[in-house]
Amino acid sequence: MGINVAIDGPAGAGKSTIAKLVAKKMGYIYVDTGAMYRALAIHFLNKGISPEDEEAIILAVKGADVKIRYEAGVQQVYLNGENVTERLRDEAVGNMASASSAIPRVREKLLMLQKDLAKQFDVVMDGRDIGTCILPDAEVKIYLTASVKTRAKRRYDELAAKGIECDFAAIEKDIEERDRRDMTRETAPLKQAEDAVLVDSSDMTIEEVTEKITALCRDRRER
Repeated sequence: MGINVAIDGPAGAGKSTIAKLVAKKMGYIYVDTGAMYRALAIHFLNKGISPEDEEAIILAVKGADVKIRYEAGVQQVYLNGENVTERLRDEAVGNMASASSAIPRVREKLLMLQKDLAKQFDVVMDGRDIGTCILPDAEVKIYLTASVKTRAKRRYDELAAKGIECDFAAIEKDIEERDRRDMTRETAPLKQAEDAVLVDSSDMTIEEVTEKITALCRDRRER
């Protein structure tokens, strides 16, 4: 039984960045759901299935087993025992992943694989409902947030650095709207788990947030 770390929070809070850093520092596995969807896509392509053939995808998903491992500090993704990491970014794989990820049975399969990983290894997962729905028994639960203005500024700076013209007020409004949708959706709404530690990163550096969470992980591991 591994130690599970669940990091939830609103859009733009830096969950993925922090989750990857925490996993690296602790030697845990960061569960990259995007990579897992792409591995499933390779499984469907290997069987010659078209992205439009939902029925065939549903039948094929039963025979897929996806694992994430770290070898020499680098993420490797295995499909039915075969390392498929080098194929993950193929265009055809991306197209299949985009189509198949909308199918409920595929999402259910991925959830089962995620929970299986969490039973076997020390993992870090980030999202909207990890601590409340996917890993309700996680040993470490974090609700990572920041003010809307802070999150909007981070997104604005990110886009500006890429040379993309953007409007700060529009970004801020979009984040507020995403928060509202995420918190009021019928299925697995975004909310802080009762036993989660609130971490407001508005006035914290990435390093400070990472250290705070890794300290909680070390404390839990030493119990």
